[in-house]
Amino acid sequence: MLRPGELEIAKNAPPAACSAESAQQYTRWLATHHYENFNVASWLLPKELHQHFYNLYAYCRWADDLGDEVPDTQRALELLDWWEQELDACYQGRPSHAVFVALRETIVAKEIPRQPFADLLKAFRQDQTVKRYANWDAVLDYCIYSANPVGRLVLYLCGYRDEARQKLSDATCTALQLANFWQDVGRDLEKGRIYIPLDIGAQHSVSEDNIMSRHFSESYVALMKDLIARTRILFDEGLPLAQQVEGKLRIDLEMFSRGGIAVLDAIEAQGFDTLNRRPAISKTRQIMLLGRVLLTQVLPSEQPPVKRRQATPALVHPAIPNAAPELDSASIAESYGHCHQIARAARSNFYYAFYLLPRPKRDGLAALYAFMRLVDDVADEGADIGAKQRGLAKWRTALDDAVNGSEYTVNGSSALARPSVYGSTEVLSALVDTMRRFNMPARYLHDLISGAEMDLTVKTYPTFDRLKEYCYRVAGTVGLTCTHVFGFSDPRALDLAEKLGLAFQLTNIIRDVREDAALGRVYIPDEDLARYNVSPQDFAKNEATLGVRELLRFEGDRAWQLYEEGAELLDLIDADSRGTLWLLVHTYNALLARIESLDFAVFGERVRLNKAEKMLFIARAKFGRHTRDNVLEKRDSDWRRAGGAGGRPSRWLTLAVAYGCSNSGLISAAVQRPTSCRMASTWTIASTSPSAAAPTSRIFTSVSAPPIK
Repeated sequence: MLRPGELEIAKNAPPAACSAESAQQYTRWLATHHYENFNVASWLLPKELHQHFYNLYAYCRWADDLGDEVPDTQRALELLDWWEQELDACYQGRPSHAVFVALRETIVAKEIPRQPFADLLKAFRQDQTVKRYANWDAVLDYCIYSANPVGRLVLYLCGYRDEARQKLSDATCTALQLANFWQDVGRDLEKGRIYIPLDIGAQHSVSEDNIMSRHFSESYVALMKDLIARTRILFDEGLPLAQQVEGKLRIDLEMFSRGGIAVLDAIEAQGFDTLNRRPAISKTRQIMLLGRVLLTQVLPSEQPPVKRRQATPALVHPAIPNAAPELDSASIAESYGHCHQIARAARSNFYYAFYLLPRPKRDGLAALYAFMRLVDDVADEGADIGAKQRGLAKWRTALDDAVNGSEYTVNGSSALARPSVYGSTEVLSALVDTMRRFNMPARYLHDLISGAEMDLTVKTYPTFDRLKEYCYRVAGTVGLTCTHVFGFSDPRALDLAEKLGLAFQLTNIIRDVREDAALGRVYIPDEDLARYNVSPQDFAKNEATLGVRELLRFEGDRAWQLYEEGAELLDLIDADSRGTLWLLVHTYNALLARIESLDFAVFGERVRLNKAEKMLFIARAKFGRHTRDNVLEKRDSDWRRAGGAGGRPSRWLTLAVAYGCSNSGLISAAVQRPTSCRMASTWTIASTSPSAAAPTSRIFTSVSAPPIK
């Protein structure tokens, strides 16, 4: 039926009655070479559905091209009739065309009815003959055939056949089709089509002639506002569908909805003139859409403050006296609520990592984070070192009082009139509850305060052992407290947690060496500076000298060894905590790998993780496997480095996945505000604005990481 050269996509098609294997290879090629969004779909969707999606896509793509790529209307209608005959033959068990040979496997496996396939053809035929739509109902009727069948086919493919989900899908698909109409008014005019309902246009004094002549006016603005408002209602009706499906499909569905809404936003942003300019969603915006959707799947909707979980007697640590008074559940719940508010306000990606954990552990990390954040703020405020030291001393007292029960919160009031420090009343109830539930020694938190105190007065470190002491206090302690929350039974876990904390801190020190030196701090030990004949003044230069690079390689080797030794922790913590630990370790280690790939050129643009990479890492942590084998970047043994074995430059790929982006110029992550105390959020991936008042080489960091493999 099809003439030679009549359709571009037919060039690579196998002959009629080909094998199923050849047919599937063709549909796979067609989907992955012609559908710019399919890289995303094939990653997000379950692997066992990939081929079925290829087959569905091939059917829709062929039908669309038969209607749109054949210039003669009569010939297009003939070809659409031929395509429906091929569809009938497929359902009769005798497929001929390669697309239907592949599609037959999907139809049988998923028990898909004929109707949605036939409905699509009705819409393609209608496009050949209907060029105007008199009213809103007529446009919606067209969408029933042009858009809604696609959503229903996807639901069938994923095992959903109920009417309730189909209605939600219909609302979303219709909204997507309408958003495309309002976006493509100018393009459709080139094809002689107007999808704007003429009666609604007339209500806003916009005639068919106005549209044809591309006359933009305030009346057209009012018309677009009306149409967009109607479309948003349909998107809102369909949004609940994403929460009624399982697994990765919900990400795909929400991406479609959010993408359509973003199109409407883009129309508004450009002043509603779709007659003369097609609004587009920037690659940055596309990436952020994907990231937002990924995070909504990692981050559950807000829930009321948690209720008190009674401490298990076996978890009560001797450091927390059993005689300490029990607080009422309302006070505990309110305190956890405050902790989550503090963590959210910090805008740290560490907070999103919490949501890979079950709720009790999320609450525990929120309490730890809030305490560390507030202690850190004391060390960061103002220039009066004495005032900062007094503030940290107050936190020590407040912590001891809360742990020992000599000061505690009852119905929002302090039982004893002790001198207080900002935030202690709000967070310490939750912190003590966390310490009890997860058998956490108070000395870790006291050591962490000691780290903050060191940063107020210590500017250099003579030996690596001295630096290790500092790193233990500001980073190792955070690893230890987090590991108690993660859950473990093997005592080796604590030693490994310390090693990972030290590895993270060394990574930060390497990356931020120049910024820290500019603020009067040199964290690299004096003995190492002397070994490589480097002076602190070398860190003030515009470019890293050879000696500085060799010095940083040496410190990098130390960090790599610690990562390799500490990676075993992944096997020793509770299974429900491994996604969070995997995300943190992989991200920090990837930062070090990127620094190596740049030959330790850390004096220029800050090395960091861009937003798309962060979102993809979160998704991989949520949906992927978490093993010692994939938590670290691999290092090539032939990467020549002074001082021993080295690490390869990471093979960084340009990510071309976010909602149709290809070779996208991915945006850089914002940097967590550097502060004068290098403690608190070890293992965090942070993202607020920088402050010029304090060192950048602190544990709050924005990082770079490799793409999904």
